[in-house]
Amino acid sequence: MITTFIIAFFAVFALLVIHEFGHFIIAKKCGVKVEEFGVGYPPRLFGKKIGETIYSVNLIPFGAFVRVAGEIDEEGSQEKGSGDLEDYRSFSKHPMWQRMFIVLGGVISFWLVSIVLLSIVSGVWGMPTAISDDEADLANSNVQIVGISKDSPADNSGIEVADIILGVKASNEEIDDINRVSQVQEITKLHKGEELILTIKRGKDIKDISITPRISHPEGEGAMGVALARIALKPCVWYQAPIEGVRLTWIMTSSVVEGWGMAIKSGLGIEELPAGVDFEMRGPLGIFDLLTEYVEMGASYFLYLIALISVALALANSLPIPALDGGKIVFLAIEAIRKKPVSPKFEQKISTFFFVVLILLMVYVTVKFDIPRIF
Repeated sequence: MITTFIIAFFAVFALLVIHEFGHFIIAKKCGVKVEEFGVGYPPRLFGKKIGETIYSVNLIPFGAFVRVAGEIDEEGSQEKGSGDLEDYRSFSKHPMWQRMFIVLGGVISFWLVSIVLLSIVSGVWGMPTAISDDEADLANSNVQIVGISKDSPADNSGIEVADIILGVKASNEEIDDINRVSQVQEITKLHKGEELILTIKRGKDIKDISITPRISHPEGEGAMGVALARIALKPCVWYQAPIEGVRLTWIMTSSVVEGWGMAIKSGLGIEELPAGVDFEMRGPLGIFDLLTEYVEMGASYFLYLIALISVALALANSLPIPALDGGKIVFLAIEAIRKKPVSPKFEQKISTFFFVVLILLMVYVTVKFDIPRIF
């Protein structure tokens, strides 16, 4: 348990450090003076100055930071360089496109992390792929629920999308090694109107669920009201893995955006969620709890989840909200239009306000959803 906790913690910590490293490396490449790159937040434990930059390790292990010349100081005024050269190398003196690129460096790093991780998963273990029943037996093949019809026996029994069917038990028949869709279909057809016991794997949990297939059902729906697929892990050859990593990251990004859209429409009452789809609000504690579960499921599942979190963080940081990278881009865009920067004091105050709002929102989600679910 302690090892699982440590792995999950350092995975999240590494993501946050890589995010700041994205800002750091692009600032360096653009010629901006980087005064400090810190792992963790102050107070400082120790640091070493290499060249013009201090590399420090700090006490609070909840992220990292980059301090560049030209940042806003505590009084809210723009810092000035000590000379013409130093002034030229400050963040505020660089071309607008370079400043935007530096700000986006953190977001880009999240997507790069996802590409790398999904490339590793694709090349070493393989991604879950739908295969036909006719393909030869594969050691890792299983039958997974990929869709549930509304108000069907499956919907009413508590079965969820992504559940894996390990076995089916009827009154006079039992199959405990399900690995083909046809096996489920045949036993269901023979026992319509009778109670079946499905052995389901959900995450790391295995449970038995009672379900009674319908004798008659709407057109296009089966007796149980589920869509099934035979899924197996099929690794790709090494030189295709990076391409697959890019493709999967794009698909994952699109899926996250689509999911957010469905959640917003559902919350506003514009559109109902598809059958079998449910959104769970998770704060930092909930995400951490999910990570600990995926650690126990195996390296491929854990790395896949880290890639998903990385994509979600990239999209979240891109939102035009002050205190996030997207908010900084908005301020830079306003400066480009007005031909002069937004008041440093105003930018600092509004960013601080939204930062507090985001912290309070995370606390609310943690108390409202995470704690009751976990404890």
